[in-house]
Amino acid sequence: MTQIIELQGTEKRLYQLVAPLVMNPEVLKQNYNYPFRTSESFVWFVAVDGKEVVGFIPLEYKKREAVINNYYIRNNNAEVLKALLEKIIAKMDEDKQLSSVTFVEHQDIFKELGFSVEKEWKRYVKMNKEN
Repeated sequence: MTQIIELQGTEKRLYQLVAPLVMNPEVLKQNYNYPFRTSESFVWFVAVDGKEVVGFIPLEYKKREAVINNYYIRNNNAEVLKALLEKIIAKMDEDKQLSSVTFVEHQDIFKELGFSVEKEWKRYVKMNKEN
């Protein structure tokens, strides 16, 4: 059973859980070699199955929006991605816009959860959650 853990961007447990992944060449390759980053303005949602991390989504809080960018889902598991997104959506304040830089291959899952396309690139789609 997959559990979703919410961690602040500089919490020690976050580093313990995701460091092996964010430094893994295969994970970085899936993220088009773009490095993962964090700070106090991030909240991470980490999917754990048993003792294994099977996905994570960092959410960066800005003044008027919260942004999903540079996330990881092992084996592109749609159920893990959906569970993470549902947890994030449930935690969102109504006064903040939720947006995402989404991998093209995941856009249908985001659409299913109420996101719409704002802009398209080759590998990514900028999406906004409808309020």
